Amino acid sequence: MLPQSESDAHVGTQFPPDMHDARHLWLKAGLLLVWALGTFGVCWFVRDLTWGFGQWQFGYWMAAQGAVLMFIVIVWVYCAAMNHFERQDDLHEHRAAASGDE
Repeated sequence: MLPQSESDAHVGTQFPPDMHDARHLWLKAGLLLVWALGTFGVCWFVRDLTWGFGQWQFGYWMAAQGAVLMFIVIVWVYCAAMNHFERQDDLHEHRAAASGDE
């Protein structure tokens, strides 16, 4: 019996193993921790963050502007790391194909 649609063909199958690679999970966990500390940690301790950053106190600057910039940096780091991981995987696949181990 043929599947009715493309989505029916994948019912019950797992994601490819590279989607759950340990390095991807560690990257996501690390960036999630940075996000949580940057968002909730700074807001929780904003009164203790009294050192100056330009004309403003660091707590004020981080709550007003820094969180947005931090999110942009997190997205950039994620993209750069995933690009690096994909290049590593492609290099390993190319070497495996060249040596005939595939």
